[in-house]
Amino acid sequence: MEVSANPSSGLLERLFKLNENGTTVRTEVIAGITIFLTMAYVVVVNPAILSITGMDFKAVFVATCISAAIGSAIMGLVANYPIALAPGMGLNAYFTFTVVKGMGVPWQIALGAVFLSGCLFVVVSLSKVREQIINAIPTSLKFSISAGVGMFLGLLALKSSGIVVASPATFVTLGNLHAPSTLLAIFGFFLILALEYRKVHGSIIIGILAVTALSIAFGLSKFEGIAAPIPSMAPTFMQMDLKGALSATLIGVVFVFFFVDLFDTTGTLVAVAHRAGISKDGKLPRLKRALMADSTAIIAGAAMGTSSTVAYIESAAGAAVGGRTGLTATVVAILFIACLWLSPLAASVPAYATAPALCYVAVLMTRGLAEVEWDDLTEAAPAVMGALTMPFTYSIADGIAFGFISYALVKLLAGRAREVKPAVWIIAVLWILKLAFLH
Repeated sequence: MEVSANPSSGLLERLFKLNENGTTVRTEVIAGITIFLTMAYVVVVNPAILSITGMDFKAVFVATCISAAIGSAIMGLVANYPIALAPGMGLNAYFTFTVVKGMGVPWQIALGAVFLSGCLFVVVSLSKVREQIINAIPTSLKFSISAGVGMFLGLLALKSSGIVVASPATFVTLGNLHAPSTLLAIFGFFLILALEYRKVHGSIIIGILAVTALSIAFGLSKFEGIAAPIPSMAPTFMQMDLKGALSATLIGVVFVFFFVDLFDTTGTLVAVAHRAGISKDGKLPRLKRALMADSTAIIAGAAMGTSSTVAYIESAAGAAVGGRTGLTATVVAILFIACLWLSPLAASVPAYATAPALCYVAVLMTRGLAEVEWDDLTEAAPAVMGALTMPFTYSIADGIAFGFISYALVKLLAGRAREVKPAVWIIAVLWILKLAFLH
């Protein structure tokens, strides 16, 4: 009987079908490390944003790491996709600034809304509803939602860096560009751009750490250390309020969490699968498993204390260096678990050090407007309305509402109502009712 010279390689081959996908353990590990370096900023940025609601920073840090590890591990081991998951930028901002700070909803109820959106996602993942919803939404609105979220993140970044400040005369105005923290944030943004242009892996986290190091050196912030025992997750663990989340006012919130995550994850799956050569005849194999990985991570994350988890487009960086299987995502999961011991380092990062990362993410997301059909006013106008409304109302939900409502009305007034699919009419009417009676 022939014995494998490397039993672990045999196990990995059976789990991930490396030979069938034309890859090796070494390539997959490198791809996993590459993805992790491009998205490691989430372990700092996500707790920083959610802690504004009053949630415990260290508990959210742990929840972020574990939910990212769970989602990435399921995506790798069950769906065999080289795609990593973590709490999404944009959805955490919506959670904090629209739901909790804007609507005055306690963060426990907001977590309940995230949990319910995850359960809804499970139902959709097991049925054909997902395809029907995705196919019904106009392409222009899909891209405008992504761009609008990018603009929203950009405004948050400019505000936290001090570049944009409040003004009683003009609402917003230019801040104090002589402030050391603002200058460091500007430096961090251009550092990230320079590193990214030169295709340096981990450019975002390098930018964050560079600004943090300079801030500590200049005495602007305090160094808390590098490693420590894993913090307690008790302040946020199972603190979600499901009863409160079931109120009529929160129905729209649950819908936005679900809606944005649906497009975020589906778009990322399509893009990365195409880049990795996974898609066959334009279709994604094991799609239900991939969507289940995301929905499971959302539910687990809400239970532990973080906002919605999404598939990260940074996974494309792993595909670019040869990542083809779930081993890539599994490596990312292991690295997120290793981060659990780095909570002091995360706590040392000031808000203006994460602003450059958010600005760069805004750049990536806003490019979705390039895909809008600008020659058709009935497509372009609703897309712009939806995207612009997000930052200027400080609400992702209101931006989505304005996008759908304006799309339906413009098509109706142009005599092209037949182009609007029934699902869009239903969504537009629901948003009108919400804005009229529940806003």
